[in-house]
Amino acid sequence: MPMAKAESVGMSTEGLRRIDELMQQHIDAGSIQGAVTAVARRGKVVHFSTHGQMDVKKGREMEPDSIFRMASSTKPVLGVAAMMMIEQGLLSPSDPVSKYIPEFADLKVAVLDEPVDRDVSPAWINPKKDVPKHRLVPVATPMTIHHLLTHTSGIRSGGLGAAVDPVPRRTGDDTLATYIPRLANVPLDFQPGTRWSYSPGTGLDVVARIIEIASETPFDGFLRERVFDPLEMNNSYFNLPGEMGSKRVVIEGSKAWAKLKGWGETKYISASGGLSSAAEDYLHFEQMLLNGGELFGHRLLRPTSVKMMSGNQVGDLYSGLTGGKKGAKGMGFGYTVAVTLDPNAAVNDRGKGAFGWGGAFGTMSWNDPENELVAVIMLQQPHGPAHSDFGKAVRQAIIK
Repeated sequence: MPMAKAESVGMSTEGLRRIDELMQQHIDAGSIQGAVTAVARRGKVVHFSTHGQMDVKKGREMEPDSIFRMASSTKPVLGVAAMMMIEQGLLSPSDPVSKYIPEFADLKVAVLDEPVDRDVSPAWINPKKDVPKHRLVPVATPMTIHHLLTHTSGIRSGGLGAAVDPVPRRTGDDTLATYIPRLANVPLDFQPGTRWSYSPGTGLDVVARIIEIASETPFDGFLRERVFDPLEMNNSYFNLPGEMGSKRVVIEGSKAWAKLKGWGETKYISASGGLSSAAEDYLHFEQMLLNGGELFGHRLLRPTSVKMMSGNQVGDLYSGLTGGKKGAKGMGFGYTVAVTLDPNAAVNDRGKGAFGWGGAFGTMSWNDPENELVAVIMLQQPHGPAHSDFGKAVRQAIIK
């Protein structure tokens, strides 16, 4: 993408420099080890900066093409792949999952025998000792692709179902083809379509398997041919090639994050969170969506498909959840992305219709049609204040 002076696209150079100051403040405070930040407006890159270190122990400075573990920032890429298949007529949002994976034909929902005063979550249930008394009832409506893309399916969404029957994955052995059919044994947490509850590592993997079946192509191969190569996302991989290993950020922080330093090759291509990528790649990805599905002379989606993906598909289920536990005021949810419906209520420094998503390690990106911009922040420590400061600085740098 071409570079340009900020003022040529209605932004302030001084305002964008504030991003560098803010990131350094978070580094000095020990909250993050480093970052890569990028902003483009009206198709021109006006800010691209590195901050801090990609390997603290070796004193190696962050590099522009540093590779980050994307975690759930992987999900919008699956969303684009699904929209491609919908455009081609190879699948429909209303299709039952069982149309492609027959094992899902007889799903059950886990229902408590008696109400409890807190959400039933595997986080506090010991499956061997204290799973509450419950019963399994048939689904009232079949689980569809729409339910999966919007996190309204009830599959492994932090409730009772996975505590009743967790169905673990065989590390190093399972693939989408071998594991996804077994998930039909996991009871759902609620009736499909009745709630929004995030399925962090499962729901979109089911969609990835459906794409494999309908396209007759391995999911990672589909993305390489249809998304990564056309968008010149040259640092995006599920299994990072050996020669690129030195470009990956070495995560500092808690022991829980440190365990992920050794992520190796896997047969299981997780559309929910398995991608590694770089800031420039996601800048291209978001710019394609802002452009209505086209970049570098390649059309990935029609504008109508981008509108479907970025439109609120769940009514008030996302913003209207009891207590706002997993939703947000002024927000809706499309296909794999959160959508700003009311900027004043959302207070997220984005325009109406802006959409995007983030990952557990601190990556986040969005595009903002109203303000004609895309923004990317890559961290490897989850730190909300850095995200907030970045978003505010981007908004405040807009001068016209």
